[in-house]
Amino acid sequence: MEKYYATGKRKTAVARVWVWQGKGNIVVNKKSLDEYFGGLDEAKLKILYPLNLVGLTEKVDIYATIRGGGIMAQAEALRHGISKALVEYDPNLRTTLKPMGLLSRDARVKERKKYGRKKARKSFQWSKR
Repeated sequence: MEKYYATGKRKTAVARVWVWQGKGNIVVNKKSLDEYFGGLDEAKLKILYPLNLVGLTEKVDIYATIRGGGIMAQAEALRHGISKALVEYDPNLRTTLKPMGLLSRDARVKERKKYGRKKARKSFQWSKR
């Protein structure tokens, strides 16, 4: 049984993903997908989207470890990692996943705070006198 590895990222969340041939089990941080993401159906839909797109929902097992970020950022990092791992698993899936934007990392992150300002761009109120 050969395992395929990929790393998915979104904001500060990083997902390490392993994919291998199996029965459709998904384990995230040693918990089942439903246990880890609870009642967040939107997060689960995001995660399962690449698998549904290529029709491998019941044919591969996935093990992932996620760190950092919030719940939705973790879900999107996991989706990115699954997509990249599926391309490692079968390079022919690239033509299906790439046009849907699943292989590109969403690089939007919070801008750092600058000195002399309240936030990254917000300044203090200016007064003439």
